Amino acid sequence: MGPGFGAGLGLALASSAFIGGSFVLKKKGLLRLCGRARAGQGGHAYLREWLWWAGLLCMGVGEAANFAAYAFAPATLVTPLGALSVLVSAVLSSIFLNEQLNVHGKIGCILSILGSTVMVIHAPQEEEVSSLESMAEKLKDPGFIVFAVCVLVSSLLLIFVAGPRYGQSNVLVYVLVCSAIGSLSVSCVKGLGIALKELFSGKPVLKEPLGWVLLVCLVICISIQINYLNKALDIFNTSVVTPIYYVLFTTAVMTCSAILFKEWQHMVLANIIGSISGFLTIVSGIFLLHAFRDMPFSPSLLPLFLQPGRAQPYPPWSTADRHQTCQHQPLLPSEDKGSQSAEEEE
Repeated sequence: MGPGFGAGLGLALASSAFIGGSFVLKKKGLLRLCGRARAGQGGHAYLREWLWWAGLLCMGVGEAANFAAYAFAPATLVTPLGALSVLVSAVLSSIFLNEQLNVHGKIGCILSILGSTVMVIHAPQEEEVSSLESMAEKLKDPGFIVFAVCVLVSSLLLIFVAGPRYGQSNVLVYVLVCSAIGSLSVSCVKGLGIALKELFSGKPVLKEPLGWVLLVCLVICISIQINYLNKALDIFNTSVVTPIYYVLFTTAVMTCSAILFKEWQHMVLANIIGSISGFLTIVSGIFLLHAFRDMPFSPSLLPLFLQPGRAQPYPPWSTADRHQTCQHQPLLPSEDKGSQSAEEEE
């Protein structure tokens, strides 16, 4: 992966920890809005809650670490590690928000970590982009322009058409907006990371208009993400919003990176299969974490030999009154055996 692998990996891990904690802090602040206009109804009373601001600060630190990680490593290396934020959020929600995390959820968290590890090992190498000029050429690619237009049109339809009708009942509406816009924000982050590298190396980056355009686009994208993520968190359970957001966001970022940086063109078949398998493993873990979150898991559901304090279904073979199978039973009944022995004596 190059010299930036270690730095990008460490920053991505720190980012996942801060972002996972930010979900819980912001949810805790939103729950304290008793009798005031909630975010789900378009209110902004959460701006007066210090817990919500603490969550926003944690998210800002996490996004800053994520920003730096994208500058050092490919997007397909950094983005899969976001599954760790699902793990952090699920565990902290079960502790501080009294949200259920059963055995299925724990298995889902483990699968997410394993899938992320596999994706990191088989992460595709992105095409080298070392300057704003090369970034500008990438942004002019017709494939990326079509992708960006589709993202913007679909987001507008979700906001103004689907949101008023289904936003309160379907978790996918607001989360899809965050995920689609988030794929564009990652592209902006990647371009700004390249601009910062050139700035520190002494190049006159501040005179380049592309850097300022990317900065404005990033601020707009992040503002939209925060707004609609708050609505989703206020209406639905944190353990539901976080994993679905991760799956959709990762899919959108991988698609955007493949189109913009042509990361998949020079991959061998083994890495392609590994990346797809890792992502499907993550999706399986996220499904377990989401689909069975309300299913109680009691010891009675375990097999009999694993249930604590449960007697064995059959007595051991060493006891005198052990169960006799058909192989140990006599071929003739006891009455027939008595009559047969009497005939022999005669």
